[in-house]
Amino acid sequence: MAYSSHRERQRRRILDAAGRLFDECGIDRVTVADIVNAAGIRASTLYEYFSNKDDVVWAILADIMADSAARARERMETAKTALDKITALLEFMADGLTNDASTVRFMAQFDAMYAREWSPDRLLSLEAQIGTGGFAFFGDLIRDGIADGSLRADLDPDLTMHAVINAVIGAQRRLASLGKRVELEYRQPMDRLFRETVRVILLGLRSTEPSTMKRRKREQPAKRRRRSL
Repeated sequence: MAYSSHRERQRRRILDAAGRLFDECGIDRVTVADIVNAAGIRASTLYEYFSNKDDVVWAILADIMADSAARARERMETAKTALDKITALLEFMADGLTNDASTVRFMAQFDAMYAREWSPDRLLSLEAQIGTGGFAFFGDLIRDGIADGSLRADLDPDLTMHAVINAVIGAQRRLASLGKRVELEYRQPMDRLFRETVRVILLGLRSTEPSTMKRRKREQPAKRRRRSL
């Protein structure tokens, strides 16, 4: 038990040191030797846990994804409609930009390297291990929203949420990467810019039907079932 705790502390020490270096210098510029020096360990110790720098990057990504997925699910638990769940998810991402910009900057750097160097299969495999729900979860959210009347009926369940997530992630990571430069350019706080992006997207998803009409649609199947009994 003590040995297991020691190994976890060592692993955490390496990842924390690497994370700080990646944020300060950029992933491309950091070497394994830099990580070893920053962590205060021997190179042989690092290689007990990771084969190379890529493995360190992916281990940080796995931790971020697992933590984010758990906290996002927690935020969505009390939401009643699909629109409420999507709102909670996007607000969670807005809070991340405000309170943990370094993690968002890491993700922006990861995206750039992923586009150049890594296979989608590796990311899909990691998502499956963590159990984020993947693409099916997003499609089901839209289907649920159309069914409960909170989302527009003309949305494409297999396309809409993917487009939304990509748009929001793109905005979030660009703002985190550019930081004060964006604020000077647009003369608006970064948080306000992002939350306005979220607000506009939610308006586009929201059902435009009157609430009475949505209620009738939900009641009609129940009435048909009673008549058939």
